[in-house]
Amino acid sequence: QVQLVESGGGLVQAGGSLRLSCAASGRTFSNYPMGWFRRAPGKERDFVAAISWSGANTYYVDSVKGRFTISRDNDKNTVYLQMNSLKPEDTAVYYCAASGVKYGEGSSGHEYNYWGQGTQVTVSS
Repeated sequence: QVQLVESGGGLVQAGGSLRLSCAASGRTFSNYPMGWFRRAPGKERDFVAAISWSGANTYYVDSVKGRFTISRDNDKNTVYLQMNSLKPEDTAVYYCAASGVKYGEGSSGHEYNYWGQGTQVTVSS
C-alpha cells in the first residue's frame, strides 16, 4: 500500500516562498511519476505539476510556470514543490499524488491513484 505524507504548508505573504515535501513509502518510488495537485476553496482539485519517473521531464499548469519547481530525490523517496512569488490565488490545499503508470511521464491527471492527506497553503495579500 502506497503512503504519501505531505509537509511544508503554511501561511505566507504574497511574493513569499514555501517548499512542500512529500515522503512516499510502500513501493519502489523511483519507478513512478509523481505529481502535485491543489484544491482551492469552492473549486475542484486541479493539476499543478508533475515529474516523470526518471526526473528528466517536468510538467506545470500555465498559472505556475516560472514560479513553481517540482523535483524528486529518489534516495529519500521524496518529491518536492518549491513555490516562489506566491500569489493569493495560490491559496489551496495541496495534495501529493503518485502515478500508477510504471516508467511513465506523469503528465495525465487521470493516472494518479494514490493521494496524500493534503497540506494547507494560504497566501495573504
